Amino acid sequence: TSPASATANPSASPVADGAAASAEQMNPAKRAGVIGGLFDKLSELNIPIGTIVFGFIAYFLGGYLLYGALFGAVGAAVDDQTDTQQFMFPITMPLILSYIVGFSVILRNPDGPVAFWMSMIPFTSPIAMVIRLPFGVPAWQLALSLGLLVLGFIGTVWVAARIYRVGILMYGKKVTYKELSKWMFYKG
Repeated sequence: TSPASATANPSASPVADGAAASAEQMNPAKRAGVIGGLFDKLSELNIPIGTIVFGFIAYFLGGYLLYGALFGAVGAAVDDQTDTQQFMFPITMPLILSYIVGFSVILRNPDGPVAFWMSMIPFTSPIAMVIRLPFGVPAWQLALSLGLLVLGFIGTVWVAARIYRVGILMYGKKVTYKELSKWMFYKG
């Protein structure tokens, strides 16, 4: 087509064709059909969608609360941002380990001993169990893992509260791991 005919008829322009295609793809009715078709296909695969969604939400909240309490304890123990780095590494290592082991070991053998134990340890279960859920997890393992995660959260809140109680009064003092352990068991 000549340039004159392209400007005379906007639908002959490749840009206009792309815009029309984009507008058609953004049609809500068409998107609803695609999403509905996706759910139809997923139901044929026999994947426990309800369990996965419940597990994701439960482990997200549990992990968020558990690690929030740990990070809160670190925040209460130090008064300088540079001091926090030494305490952040031990907290973030279980998360990093969960990702590495999860995608290298758990995906290959979701019912193996490594997958089982990482799903039971509260510091690694929020990631490990979510990786295992699509493969099917026995209900007792899911219940035990969630129970241990709740107990882990309660324990970390208790530790964080003890550290906060003493740490808030020790403003300006350089904190060490030995000092933190004293604060956890301080009777005062």
